[in-house]
Amino acid sequence: MTPTFGAGGDEPYARALQNDGQLLLVPAGAPGSRSLVMDVGRWSSAADATDMSLIEEGTGPLLDIGCGPGRMVRAALTAGYNALGIDVSRAAVGVAHAAGVPVLEASVFDRLPLEGEWMTLLLVDGNIGIGGDPSALLERCAELLSPTGCVLVEVQHDAAVDRTYDCTVVGDDGRASASFPWAEIGSAALARRAAPFGLGPVQSWTRDGRSFCRLEHRV
Repeated sequence: MTPTFGAGGDEPYARALQNDGQLLLVPAGAPGSRSLVMDVGRWSSAADATDMSLIEEGTGPLLDIGCGPGRMVRAALTAGYNALGIDVSRAAVGVAHAAGVPVLEASVFDRLPLEGEWMTLLLVDGNIGIGGDPSALLERCAELLSPTGCVLVEVQHDAAVDRTYDCTVVGDDGRASASFPWAEIGSAALARRAAPFGLGPVQSWTRDGRSFCRLEHRV
């Protein structure tokens, strides 16, 4: 089984979810990449204005891929959408369930409900990096997506960025996860990788220091 975000080793992600701590994403052998601070407390908090504006770009049914504790699923439900989250982290799914958020403990590459019928797919908080292979992830999104739906992707500010690498997650106490594959991608690289699967960008924008792209099936 491919190692996943923050799992294995000393399980820092699971502990950070319990205390709203911070994590450090530490690349190994990735020129140009730097360690990134990840605020798990924000993932567990209510959606902010930027999150809500992203939700409003889509419609239901909405699937949040790598949903963590379920903040964006809650936001979508608040907006009146049918929504579901998926995550491979049992700890994150447990937090979501405790808050009454509908989340499946599953990989995006598993057989999922509503195959080919989702109107909105979310890949936020760096989740285009899931599995360290954006092309494989985008191919799967094309399969899940309705012919008239959209994929909303949070991307790097530099449009040309396209990096894959192994990394670890380190908690506040210095304890680290097992190594796992991850990726970073900008809008131009996203468009290039999405094209073979019939997806193309129709909009790119930045808000409050975060950058996003909207992909749709090309006619």
